[in-house]
Amino acid sequence: MASPPTGRLTVITGPSGVGKGTLVNQLLQRHPEIWLSISATTRLPRTGEADGVQYLFLSRDDFEQRVATGGFLEWAEFAGNLYGTPRQPVEAKLAEGRPVLLEIELEGARQVRQSFPAAFQLFLKPPSLAELERRIRGRGTDSEEAIVRRLERARVELAAEAEFDAALINGDLHGALEVLEQLMGLTTAIDT
Repeated sequence: MASPPTGRLTVITGPSGVGKGTLVNQLLQRHPEIWLSISATTRLPRTGEADGVQYLFLSRDDFEQRVATGGFLEWAEFAGNLYGTPRQPVEAKLAEGRPVLLEIELEGARQVRQSFPAAFQLFLKPPSLAELERRIRGRGTDSEEAIVRRLERARVELAAEAEFDAALINGDLHGALEVLEQLMGLTTAIDT
């Protein structure tokens, strides 16, 4: 059997509540060779967060300088803070032959399509809007107003599915993980 491809950038996006984080965590447990990109931000660290673990914490000046010199694959401002994917670590890991994964929002994925067109772009979607609403409500973390906003945003994001190289329905976690592995060209110990 041929060895799995390495050195490929994969971008995963989808609406809030679709299960991106859960799916990515399962994928990383099964494939420790994958490097998950760490975003940079200008916001202050929260309790328990460490620089270089959850985020790369940068000053606004440093972040803006990196933007000006093309130092990000994608970036955006949200709630007064800047967030982005630093280009250099991604390119370094790809040069080492490691598969790299970005778990980002729709607008960021669109920017990466422009700044790194060779990336494989995957859209993760729920089995239905009703299921997405059930998941968001099940978290118990959002107000009714926030839930309505997330669902409205999800409708807009779901309309963007055709922009992506592939779409994956995250209905059954195990099944979605297996399809994700196939799409990324990965094998597991069970497969060999």
